Amino acid sequence: MHSFLEGAFFDEDCNLWLSDVPYGRVFRIDRKGAWQVMHHIDGEPHSMRIAPDGSRIAVDYRHGLIELTGRDSFQVLSTGHANMPFLGLSDMIYGTDGRLWFTDSGRSSLSDPVGRVYCRTAEGALRLVANSVPYSNGICLSPDGTWLYVAATRSNQVLRLSTALPETGLPMLGTFLQLSGGLGPDGLATNAQGQIAVAQAQAGRAYVFDALGDPIADVRLPEGLWTTSVAFHPDDDSLLYITDAQFGAVFTCRIPD
Repeated sequence: MHSFLEGAFFDEDCNLWLSDVPYGRVFRIDRKGAWQVMHHIDGEPHSMRIAPDGSRIAVDYRHGLIELTGRDSFQVLSTGHANMPFLGLSDMIYGTDGRLWFTDSGRSSLSDPVGRVYCRTAEGALRLVANSVPYSNGICLSPDGTWLYVAATRSNQVLRLSTALPETGLPMLGTFLQLSGGLGPDGLATNAQGQIAVAQAQAGRAYVFDALGDPIADVRLPEGLWTTSVAFHPDDDSLLYITDAQFGAVFTCRIPD
């Protein structure tokens, strides 16, 4: 299957969802492993999530923040601020408070570190929370929602900031993990224990760290180098799903206690 799979996440029924960026598709994989195309649009969806109200919201590199309204239809919700259009959106995560956090990487890198992170409230207010990231990519929240983790792919880092944003201005942003090898971190995921999984792009592996940033596991895929996304099974914190875009495959691994 020709594809470039990204954005793995589980819904409340334990179906696994994946986005196929270049072909505009969103797949759902049921518990038995059956694949179904749920959406097929003229766009480049990098990731999708089911909003608290049940709508299907996606970050699309070409169109911005969109709602998938039908199998082949969508509605644009935002293209950025009037004086600062999106560069090209990458990934997203909802908090339990209904806030949507998402990354805007465009073609940023160490030579042009302008990748952004945004927060959108349940009421639709858009706020910039970071603007100097070398390719802001994967994004996830700590289980209690107090910390936001952001993959800075081109500097091979995972950054962290508090979700208790200041009244004005940008929050303090720091390095949580400094990685090496491959292209850098892509997708991120956390589980109820606070462990954080990292898909290391162009390295054929995923890493798992504890809540303090100490390494727990180094998972090597049997084939494929383009590791794009990770997701913990909602019913089993130790079962990690790893997506490889090179072969359009999904692997599972049991993480040791």
